[in-house]
Amino acid sequence: MLQAFVITLREGLEAFLIVAISLAYLRKSGRTELTRAVHVGIGAALAISAVGGYLLYNAANQELLEGPLAIVAAVSVTWMVVHMWRAGRRMKGDIEGRLASSSARAGAAAFAGVFLFTVLMVSREGIETALLLLQLKETLNLVAGAALGLVGAAALASLWSRYGHRVNLGLFFQVTAIFLFVFVVQLLIAGVHEMSEQNMIGSLSEPIHEATESWGPDSAFGHALTYALLLLPAGWLAFKGLTGGATQKAGQPPHTAAAR
Repeated sequence: MLQAFVITLREGLEAFLIVAISLAYLRKSGRTELTRAVHVGIGAALAISAVGGYLLYNAANQELLEGPLAIVAAVSVTWMVVHMWRAGRRMKGDIEGRLASSSARAGAAAFAGVFLFTVLMVSREGIETALLLLQLKETLNLVAGAALGLVGAAALASLWSRYGHRVNLGLFFQVTAIFLFVFVVQLLIAGVHEMSEQNMIGSLSEPIHEATESWGPDSAFGHALTYALLLLPAGWLAFKGLTGGATQKAGQPPHTAAAR
């Protein structure tokens, strides 16, 4: 449940921020007629994400896919976190720059450009979320955690739109990045274990399977990773609080703080 909450909280916030920045830019640039393209794009992106998640969840030969999908999810999470650390500083400027080129066209071309941009950006977050949630097994807790995460993301996005100078998104992304890096370790272990169980690593399958058998969620190592999911982010939050890094300077753009 906690994993599902953090995943949807982070991915949902990124999607909400993309939409908020897009709408704010279109209004500021006097192209309010294109806001409908953003709204339609959101609907299309949600549909694409739902279909993608359904296909992944109901794919044939799930046993064969579990290992490779866990590895793909681990790589996806790592890339996402590194990308936000490197490009978070330019997030607002990059979105506005792409929208500027899309909305500069005339008539239907501008609508199509903004629509496709919204679909691409939001559905990317949606498919990524579906891929990560697929790795979690407890359906009821997963749904509850995911729902709470979306509500939390919407609340944070609302706070950012009203009190952006007070919301330290940089610290938020740092804390969730630490959580997700521990989750990556769990995904890699699970992915390699499942692939070895399906004999997908050749002659190394049997020794790797035996070696990772004792690293499961119910093992001492698995319990240590579970505790690390809570203790490491909490420790970083406490450290930033004691050193004064938990506060965002007044007037500092939140998208700048995101890359700290």
